[in-house]
Amino acid sequence: MTRADTQMNAMLRHLGAAYYESLHGRASAADVARARAAVEEHLSEEPRTADRPASKKEAGKPPGTSHRHGRWHSTVRDVMTTDVVSVDRITPYKEIVRLLAEHKISAVPVLIMGRHVAGVVSEADLLAEEDQAARRARAGQAGHVPWRHRASTRGLRLKAEDLMSKPAITIHPDAPIPRAAALMHAHRIKRLPVVDPDGKLIGIVSRRDLLSVFLRPDSQIADEVRELLTEILFADPATVRVAVHGGVVTLLGEPGPQDHHDLIPVAIRLIRDIDGVVDVVDRLSTEATPAAT
Repeated sequence: MTRADTQMNAMLRHLGAAYYESLHGRASAADVARARAAVEEHLSEEPRTADRPASKKEAGKPPGTSHRHGRWHSTVRDVMTTDVVSVDRITPYKEIVRLLAEHKISAVPVLIMGRHVAGVVSEADLLAEEDQAARRARAGQAGHVPWRHRASTRGLRLKAEDLMSKPAITIHPDAPIPRAAALMHAHRIKRLPVVDPDGKLIGIVSRRDLLSVFLRPDSQIADEVRELLTEILFADPATVRVAVHGGVVTLLGEPGPQDHHDLIPVAIRLIRDIDGVVDVVDRLSTEATPAAT
C-alpha cells in the first residue's frame, strides 16, 4: 500500500470517526462537514510525480537558477514531506505499530476533524506504555492474570488518543530551518508536524530533512560561491580559485580590487550561509599585486 493510499484510508477513518462521535453527541455537524471537506480536498489534489507539470512558482524559474537562500533563510517548506502518514484518535495500538514499521517512520501525527493535529504518537510513546504495563504487572496489579499476557492485552486495547503526546509540538511552513532544529532539540523529538495558520496539517519535517541542505553537490556549491564573489568583491574568476570538497569551501588567489578587500569577511560570512557549506578556508591574498617590470 502506498503512502497516498494510507493517507486516504486515514482520512476516511477520520470521517467515520466524525460520524460516529456525532451520533453520540461528541461532534457537531460542522465537525463532520470539515472531515468530509478534507476528504474531498484530498481527492481533488493531483499527486506529485516526476511527470507532473511545474507549479506556477516553478514555471517562472529558469532551469539551473541558483536559489542561494542559505541555511538561515531556508524554510521548513523547502525540506518538508507533504505525503504524511497519519492516524485518528481511535486508531488502535497494533495498527499504529504496523504503520510505523511499514513506512519506516518514528512517529505519526494524530488528527481530529478537519485534519487538525491533536497530538503525536511516537515509538517512544509505544515503548513507554509497554514498560509501564510491565511495571504495573510486576508490582502485583495484574491479579491472577500472568503479567506478560496482561501487559500485551492492555496495549492492544489502547488507542491513539490514549498514547499520544499532547499538545503536539508543531511548526509553520515558513519558519526557518534553525527554528525547527531548535524545537526538535528542546523537546527531544525527531519529527515535527507542519501546520498552516489554521492548525491544519500540511506536511511533516524530520531531522533527516533538516540535514538535507548539506547534501548538495560540491559543483553546485562552487558555482554559487563564484557568483557571490563576483557580486560582492568584483573578483575576476580567472584570479580567484574556488575549491569545494565535502562541503568545505577553500578560497585561493587575488580577491579583486584593493578597495574591496575590506568586504572579504562579509563575503565569507555569506558563503558560510550557502546551502551545503560546512566550512570555509580563506587563503585569499590581500596584498597588493606588484607592478610588472
